[in-house]
Amino acid sequence: MQKTIAVIRGDGIGPEIITQALKVLDVIAQKYNHTFVYKEVLAGGCAIDACGECLPKESLEICKQSDSVLLGAVGGPKWDNQPSHNRPEKALLQIRKELGLFANIRPALLLPQLQSASPLKEEILKKGIDFIIVRELIGGVYFGEHKTQEIAGEVVASDDMRYSASQIESIARVAFQIARGREKQVVSVDKANVLDTSRLWRKVTEEVAKDYPDVNLTHMYVDNAAMQICRAPWQFDVILTENMFGDILSDEASVITGSIGTIPSASLAHTEKGLYEPIHGSAPDIAGEDKANPIGTILSVAMMLEHSFGLHKEANAIQKAIETILNQGYRTLDTLNPADSSLKAVGCEAMGDLVAKELESL
Repeated sequence: MQKTIAVIRGDGIGPEIITQALKVLDVIAQKYNHTFVYKEVLAGGCAIDACGECLPKESLEICKQSDSVLLGAVGGPKWDNQPSHNRPEKALLQIRKELGLFANIRPALLLPQLQSASPLKEEILKKGIDFIIVRELIGGVYFGEHKTQEIAGEVVASDDMRYSASQIESIARVAFQIARGREKQVVSVDKANVLDTSRLWRKVTEEVAKDYPDVNLTHMYVDNAAMQICRAPWQFDVILTENMFGDILSDEASVITGSIGTIPSASLAHTEKGLYEPIHGSAPDIAGEDKANPIGTILSVAMMLEHSFGLHKEANAIQKAIETILNQGYRTLDTLNPADSSLKAVGCEAMGDLVAKELESL
């Protein structure tokens, strides 16, 4: 198989973690006789520094022409004074919109090896954490009209939260399809007691549910969902929600699994093309210090192989290699338990080398 991958190293720790992910991808190519062609493009703060705009046209075009996109992270305090239309995060939003990446898939899985890194109590963790958040990605308040104006002598800001029935139906079907391959449980998260968009969301998801009689649909308000993810995460199988709620809940879910540095994500279109990235930010405070955790990015590569390229065996091999390295006690600082003398601290590059070497031996 030959595939072209647009590679956005991005800002902060982005270049470091992408380097390790490509190292693993190169092993996959060699081991399984594939060819991956990397097209490096600028987006985010580094693009602003190089050419004045967060997403140059040529970068967007390469992303459109590639089979998938691999992203490190974008943003940082350095670019906080940029106008709103040129902030680093706008590059990511524009890529999502232009590529039609409407479905964000974020797993929340507690690996047994990382249980000690979770902030939750042992009695909660012993029941396990294994659910998926399906987040609508190109609608809602992030893509609505944003205005700041003066009214009656006072500055007033507003953000428009908008959803169409067809947008809700599309993401709901993704959640139900995923649930069919799991425990057949979908919890749709909204704020239907307050928001019109949530009332429409609830109505449409109930209509979609009729096409999936084998899947159980329940509803939960977002504030309750935030509490339940911490109180009883074992109750969830697939969480379906809109853009902003999904952004917040998925970050909460990542923390309870031990570290935000270990969680991958996939942003998918109606085609096989996707954008794959770890869910954490650019972490400029540790950039260049070899302290970043590359596992989330490496697992994002595994998701790319599985969802966009259909290479299930190769994706499973990456996951197995990571589990083996964790079983051997290797940890980056974000998952290191100082009280456990059996653990061995390693940097970002060393962790990438360990996973790549283990992958070669499988």
